[in-house]
Amino acid sequence: MSRDAGDYGDRPAGTRSTVSVIIPSQDSIRTIRHCLAALAQQSYAPFEIIVVDDGSIDESPRVAAAMGAVVRYTGVASGQSVARNLGAQHARGEILFFLDSDVALAPDAIALAVEGLRGDAELGAICGVYDHEPLLPTTAAGHFRTVQQYVWFNEVDGTVPGLHTAMFAVRAEVFREIGPFDTGLRYAEDQEYGYRLHQRYDVRASLAIRGKHDHDAALSTILRKVYHRTRQGMPLWLRYRTLPGGAGSGPRALASAVLLAGVVTVPLPLLLGPAGAVVAPTLVAVGVMLDLPMYRYAVRSRGVRFGIYFGAVQLLVNVVAATAAGIGVLQYLAALRRRLDPGAAGNERPASSPGNWAVPDDPPREASPG
Repeated sequence: MSRDAGDYGDRPAGTRSTVSVIIPSQDSIRTIRHCLAALAQQSYAPFEIIVVDDGSIDESPRVAAAMGAVVRYTGVASGQSVARNLGAQHARGEILFFLDSDVALAPDAIALAVEGLRGDAELGAICGVYDHEPLLPTTAAGHFRTVQQYVWFNEVDGTVPGLHTAMFAVRAEVFREIGPFDTGLRYAEDQEYGYRLHQRYDVRASLAIRGKHDHDAALSTILRKVYHRTRQGMPLWLRYRTLPGGAGSGPRALASAVLLAGVVTVPLPLLLGPAGAVVAPTLVAVGVMLDLPMYRYAVRSRGVRFGIYFGAVQLLVNVVAATAAGIGVLQYLAALRRRLDPGAAGNERPASSPGNWAVPDDPPREASPG
């Protein structure tokens, strides 16, 4: 825990802190207007709004500029880590409020974040949570993700082991102290940054800081992100020997493993006869019981038919997550072996890289001109 937070917590009560809102954006034409319009309604007006365009091929940069945001460009599509770091380099505020381009904040969100940081010099960052309703009309898969992440993010009002980067505020001096986001990670950069931040400061989630989110509407996109986030996150979890919370809580990790076992044991009746037929249903039932409040909320919020759909998709998501976790463990062990083998030293990531133990993702695509 760091106590070197300067005199921020001792500032006079009447002094207003300047806030820079940093928004990484790539092809966000569907949501950027809503995101910026919500910022215009904040009770605590930000000092500046910086939209960092990450290789968009749509009109979102022009829309952002027309709505008064300062637009910076990465030049090539490099991922949110690069975009956030670039925004932080140009920011002049005392507080950096990182916000995803598909989130529209409640009117008091920035004010509550500033109040939270002012009240505790040992608090490194304060995160907001998703609202129970999506930002825009969506598909069944989008409603699945809305329910799932609403439950995950609204479980804790207080100190959390991870970091919700969709909307979080951090003092600029703390960001400089901790260092930038790891640009080698495209899916688990938030987990890695949260772990680094936790080495020196507390991180808090506030249920009062809310925003509506435009969740992914395609099931294939959801599964792809679950796979990559879990695969990249597993080496981090092993390195830091802790789970990030939310989707990565202990019971949910166990539920994923149990549900995967349930799927794998479906053919058992062919080997064991009728006695084997009870194994898979029993394992699936145990997996559901480990996260029962989420399934109950799905039924309560959108009805029984949606609850059945939710359960089926959640089973698929858990199987993907458990598979990705296994692959992540194997990749971690392979990376560890390379590090311990002097002959393979040239294959390891640079020691200065914050996410040294994680597995980097695909290279960025080139941005279209203009």
